[in-house]
Amino acid sequence: MSQPEGPLTEAGDRPDHPMRYAEASDPWADCEALRSQLTRSVRRVCPVWLADRAEDIVQAALIRVVELRSRAETPSPLPASYLWKVAYTATIDEIRRVRKEREVPIEALQPAVDEPVDGSDPLRDASLRELGRGLQHCLARLIEPRRLAVGLHLLGHSAAEIATIAGWDGKRSRNLLHRGLGDLRRCLAARGITP
Repeated sequence: MSQPEGPLTEAGDRPDHPMRYAEASDPWADCEALRSQLTRSVRRVCPVWLADRAEDIVQAALIRVVELRSRAETPSPLPASYLWKVAYTATIDEIRRVRKEREVPIEALQPAVDEPVDGSDPLRDASLRELGRGLQHCLARLIEPRRLAVGLHLLGHSAAEIATIAGWDGKRSRNLLHRGLGDLRRCLAARGITP
């Protein structure tokens, strides 16, 4: 996608509009004009699943622009391409932050293998601990995307929920889950653990 190289508009919706922001005697009017342009730019690049955070992205982008302008010796109108780039990078930063919030190590979600299961049947408890060790070993051997898909599946999430959590499309989620479960079955069978 090519970035527009025109100057920033004051009233138009197009970032490549030939007009520049009018020099405002009121600094807040200029700030509102910047905010308006950044809002339009963020709306163009923000994915639908992140729409509820669009206002936060606009705020982050506005802070970056205001900081840049405060360091400038003489404030001058900023080109629309610069504002679009600020909106784009603020959106990417928010996507990374959201995905990082979703990441939880599988080890943190699993109970410790050696803790007693229920204590009523020591033989059953020992076999369940062995199954737990086998699962941990085999999960650790899966490639990262498959491990994530299988781990979420074992926690009770559907393929659609896995796609949402991991930020994948539905087809990729189903594919990784199917292949990951196949790898897990083969690994467990090689260790002598069968259903």
